[in-house]
Amino acid sequence: MDKPHTTNIPTDLENEETDPIAPNISIETPLRPDAFALSDADKIERITFYFREIMHTLGLDLTDDSLQGTPHRVAKMYVNEVFRGLNPENKPQAKLFENRYAYNQMLVERDITIYSYCEHHFVPIIGKAHVAYIPENNVVGLSKLNRIVQYFAKRPQVQERLTMQIADELKNVLHTQNVAVYIEADHLCVMSRGVNDVGSSTITTEFSGLFREDKYRHEFLQYIRK
Repeated sequence: MDKPHTTNIPTDLENEETDPIAPNISIETPLRPDAFALSDADKIERITFYFREIMHTLGLDLTDDSLQGTPHRVAKMYVNEVFRGLNPENKPQAKLFENRYAYNQMLVERDITIYSYCEHHFVPIIGKAHVAYIPENNVVGLSKLNRIVQYFAKRPQVQERLTMQIADELKNVLHTQNVAVYIEADHLCVMSRGVNDVGSSTITTEFSGLFREDKYRHEFLQYIRK
C-alpha cells in the first residue's frame, strides 16, 4: 500500500485566514499587498509544486509521459499568459496623438476577442468586447484599444468588473468621459458544470459621458449589432 502523501505547506499559507466578506465598491482586482513580492520565476516554481499536489490528490500518475510536464506547463501558462494582466508591468502604454482633424464623432472598435477566466471556478470566459469613445483633444492608436481590453481580461475576473475596468482605463487614457463598453461572453462555469447551459450568454455594459444620452447610446448599439 502506498504511504500517505505528505505536503509541507509554507507557513504563510498555512496560517492564512479568510476574512469575512465585507462590502467593497472598488473595481480593482482584489490583490494582497505583497502580490508582487515573488518574481515570475518564483511564482512558476511554487505553482508547479502545488498543481502537482492537486494532480496527485486526484489520483493521476505523474510518471506518465503525458502528465509529468503538466504542472510546469500550467504554471507557466498562468503566470506568462492567461493571468499576465495581474502584473502592472504588462500594462499597455497608450500613446496619445493630437486630434488634429477635430474629429468629434464616435469611434467604435468592434468584436475584440476576450479570453478571460472566471475567478469563482478558474474556467474560461470567452466572448467579444465592443468599445467606443468620442474624442476631445486626443486620439489613440486603434490597437491600443484591443490591448487595454486584453490586459484586463488576462486575470481572474467577473464580467461586471472587467467591463468597468476597461471603461475606467479608457477614460483615464483618453482624458474624456465619453466612453462606452459592451461585452457579451460565454462562461464555461455555466456551460460545463452546474446548470450545464450551453445556450445562454452574459451581456454587461458601461456607458459614461455623452453615451448616457439615448442618441449616442442607440447609435453605438446599432453599430455593434450590424
